[in-house]
Amino acid sequence: MSSEDFDNPCIRCGACCSHFRVSFYWGEADDAPGGCVPAALTTQVTPHLRAMCGTHPHAVRCVALEGELGREVRCSIYAQRPSPCHDFAAWELDGSPNEACTRARAAHGLPPLPAIRAGASDAERCVG
Repeated sequence: MSSEDFDNPCIRCGACCSHFRVSFYWGEADDAPGGCVPAALTTQVTPHLRAMCGTHPHAVRCVALEGELGREVRCSIYAQRPSPCHDFAAWELDGSPNEACTRARAAHGLPPLPAIRAGASDAERCVG
């Protein structure tokens, strides 16, 4: 882990992975041509939609999340994670906390993240 990782609250959090359904187009799974998300870790939601196991029908905890929420977590399939995980950021581009992140953190008893400076790097904002 680099020193930058220790400043990244997503390395300690995991609230979003234990609060929201992670659903995505079925073609992102590795049993479809060009897909990379491990199909064995997904469940079918509709004919065209899958979700990460542990997040559907009720979000409990994504099967790919390892570690202790709020202390130290990691995604076991980070390089193959689905698009909703790539797209979710803890902060908005203006530096304000993402409201969805704040909701997920509150649901797990974690405090909201502070605002950060506008123009922060992607690493500082936990982007993809």
